[in-house]
Amino acid sequence: MPDARPLTFLCITTYEKGQEFMRECKRQGCRVVLLTAEKLRNADWPRESLDNSFYLPEETPLKDIVQAVTHLARTHKIDRIVALDEYDMETAATLREHLRIPGMGLTTMRYFRDKLAMRMRALDRDVRVPDFVPAVNHDDIRYYLEHVPGPWVLKPRQEASAIGIKKIHTPEELWPLLEQLGDKQSSFLVEKFLPGEVYHVDSVVSENDIVFANVSKYGKPPMNVAQGGGIFTTFTVPRGSEEDAALRAINRELLAALGLLRGVAHAEFIHAHADGNFYFLECAARVGGAYINEMVEAATGINLWREWARIEIAGEDGGYTLPSVREEYAGVILSLARQEDPDTSAYNDPEVHLRIKRHHHAGLVLRSPDPDRIPKLFDDYAQRFARDFLAVEPPRDKPTA
Repeated sequence: MPDARPLTFLCITTYEKGQEFMRECKRQGCRVVLLTAEKLRNADWPRESLDNSFYLPEETPLKDIVQAVTHLARTHKIDRIVALDEYDMETAATLREHLRIPGMGLTTMRYFRDKLAMRMRALDRDVRVPDFVPAVNHDDIRYYLEHVPGPWVLKPRQEASAIGIKKIHTPEELWPLLEQLGDKQSSFLVEKFLPGEVYHVDSVVSENDIVFANVSKYGKPPMNVAQGGGIFTTFTVPRGSEEDAALRAINRELLAALGLLRGVAHAEFIHAHADGNFYFLECAARVGGAYINEMVEAATGINLWREWARIEIAGEDGGYTLPSVREEYAGVILSLARQEDPDTSAYNDPEVHLRIKRHHHAGLVLRSPDPDRIPKLFDDYAQRFARDFLAVEPPRDKPTA
């Protein structure tokens, strides 16, 4: 029934994030409803931008969430359902299909959530991936272990980042781990471990067209940081370089294969030492974590959360236009800190663009017109961060809010 009412967004997240997405929706005249966890009732939400908020107990079954939102829809005409965190994508897709609201459905969602599904889809479309096998048929696993040299990694199919990944050196190490998993082992895959340098491409997509992409390189692979501790860094790759051009091309093929119609994507690739090829690792239809959004904005002026909101508002009409892009360079350095509120004032180079304020974390976002300046600064800053702040905690099997 046509009318002139504003669009209503239902934003779902079980983690504290996406504030700028909600602010932009409100700036564009939309109504914004937040559905989040009860434990986050008092979190730093942009309450001035929210028309309503609803809080659910932890571990609420999906069928109960569907029932609750369906009840809400009796009095709120919902036009868009957006998962602001990767762990809420299935919930959002299920709700869209149940209420027949436009957006990513369950099949496409799995290409961005399930590491096995995304690998099989990428491989089917000729995007290079490390050799892998599902942890399902034991004869297949034995054949794989006999024909693909180790080491390997055992990966959960539906965790984010490096959470829950275990490195395996011999078949004798793998079988007891699968035995411990029991009926859960089919939720894992085994993949060849490829030493190399890890990159990420952060994209904005409107109607199947990548309208913006930014290529960056991790200083230390995220899996190494997650499992061994240390200093996290990432920085913009020189524009027009061989690696920049190669990754933009592969990323274009990948997102076309995975079927992202509109939104944002954070894709990771490894440049293997063994053969010099780029291999696809994983891709999420979300804004990258670890202050990657702030880094991208420092380098280009593009805030991924804000542009995602504008694309969702434009919807199938395709009326989205990317703002002008600045072509500078930026980077993030971040570590766990021994101090509750670490003091980074001694890091006073003019390239310091933003000081990250988060309990027990030390972090900076740097910005420069020179592509070589930030990696050089990070060589020095990483050593100083290790001395001044660094704390290490055991690897996590589950994410924290």
